[in-house]
Amino acid sequence: MVPFSFHNQEMQLVTAAPGQASAVYWPREQALLVADLHLEKGSFFARTGQMLPPYDSRETLERLAVAVRHTGARRVFALGDNFHDSMGPERMEPHAAGMLAALTRSLDWVWITGNHDLELDAGAGGTCVEELAIGGLTLRHMAQQGTTQAELSGHFHPRLVIETRGRRIARPCVVKSGNRLILPAFGSLTGGMNAADPAILSALQPAEVIEALVPAREKLVRYPLWRKAA
Repeated sequence: MVPFSFHNQEMQLVTAAPGQASAVYWPREQALLVADLHLEKGSFFARTGQMLPPYDSRETLERLAVAVRHTGARRVFALGDNFHDSMGPERMEPHAAGMLAALTRSLDWVWITGNHDLELDAGAGGTCVEELAIGGLTLRHMAQQGTTQAELSGHFHPRLVIETRGRRIARPCVVKSGNRLILPAFGSLTGGMNAADPAILSALQPAEVIEALVPAREKLVRYPLWRKAA
């Protein structure tokens, strides 16, 4: 884990693989924050004849369980698009459903609903809310343009994209402005958006500086994405 400071709070980047941010751990709240799990995305597409491997929920939940053990988290805040659609919990095969039930029983688990799972209910275990204010921070699915609140969100699946020596490198990242963070997607079947995409930069306005945070050998690397003109 790689420490950083946000809104006078100690935070830590959680890595799924070297150089790849996957989640944020908030030590004061003993909370793991994840975004965009998109559970049951494979089964959603299977209904339309697009056959994806049906084990995406298992893989995502296995990675999440590892992150919980690694951080020692007692709480999980899932920042929306937790399932690929609101009917996802009903399609879970028994093994994945059992994994999820074990996690939600053993942790203080809060689902924040997103645009994919607006009608998610407590049938998935845990508690469902539209957004959550805690410890001076607001947790929601999509960044609220124009807000001055300290906010954590997901939705955009940000990836830092770098062109170097004829190669294109893309890594999941956290995007940070002065008072807001956008977390990368945690789900195993999620793609990503260039962190410098105008949609992301616009969502974080007003801002003085917007940067991508990525871990590199236990250190935090900051890549500037946008700066307000002087």
